[in-house]
Amino acid sequence: MRQGRDTAESTAGLVSGEAVHLEVRLARAGSRVPALLIDIVAQVMVFFLLVLVLVAFFGITGLGDAASSQASYIIALVLTTVGYPTLLLVLTRGRSLGKLAMGLRVVRDDGGPITLRQSLTRALVGATLEWPGLLLIVNWAVSLVVLTGSPRGKRLADVVAGTIVIHDRTPQGWGWVPTTPPPLARWASTLDLTGLDDELALAARHFLARSRGLSEPYRTRLGHALATEIAACVTPAPPPDTPGWAYLAGVIGERHRRASQRLARDRASHAMLWPELFAPVPAPAPAGSVLAGTAPRDLAPFFPGQPNGPATDPRTLRPATPA
Repeated sequence: MRQGRDTAESTAGLVSGEAVHLEVRLARAGSRVPALLIDIVAQVMVFFLLVLVLVAFFGITGLGDAASSQASYIIALVLTTVGYPTLLLVLTRGRSLGKLAMGLRVVRDDGGPITLRQSLTRALVGATLEWPGLLLIVNWAVSLVVLTGSPRGKRLADVVAGTIVIHDRTPQGWGWVPTTPPPLARWASTLDLTGLDDELALAARHFLARSRGLSEPYRTRLGHALATEIAACVTPAPPPDTPGWAYLAGVIGERHRRASQRLARDRASHAMLWPELFAPVPAPAPAGSVLAGTAPRDLAPFFPGQPNGPATDPRTLRPATPA
């Protein structure tokens, strides 16, 4: 129960502008405080650099006096606390130097990239309410309480600007490639994949790898759309009662197998000319000898080539567990 609550508190469901539910990892104080410290060091360096530039400018132009020195500090302070973070977040689409180092990103509440308005609002609130001179320690303590107490990990500037900070990096790997289920190996070997482009194949592969993290009914709709689009450019049609996940895995697995065979042939021909540059690698497994993992046994049939066929079971498009 505790682990489930921690997982729920570290993630958030966002609804994008296309009405799609997205699961993102929220950034908490443990990652945001180190990012803030890095940003503080960067801003201090920018502040002193701007002061030196402004003082040198006033000295060259012959305007160097007490008033110009004070103006240099004020201008440098405003540019450092407001202009620098605003410009940096806009240009990097929500990543300051500290957030870039910690793998974080500032986005809107709906998951979209922040605009100049949100970036400027965050900088103004931070400069006026979270960096107030003599009350620095007090306001930092209040900001930390707000950050840790917010369900979505928001500080005061995030609340006013309508933004959140998420983890831009995820621990999930993309190395898994679905393999053809053995019952579909004979059918997969007869596929004509010339009409299947790289972009559509990559979309299907990513869907199979991440479908367990997608919420219903969007997972089913996306899977049905991908399968229907692939069925329109791949022949022949799948055998009757083929589950949706098996159809997608069969097509992508067969495509990967053929690409591996072509690569092995190319390496073999090149190794004949330069054997010292090509270490021997195991040959790709023939069709029907690879396993797709343990497939669920309660999957309803899904026919991507029949848009007017029976309704798709939401469990249909759940891929097999990667081996």
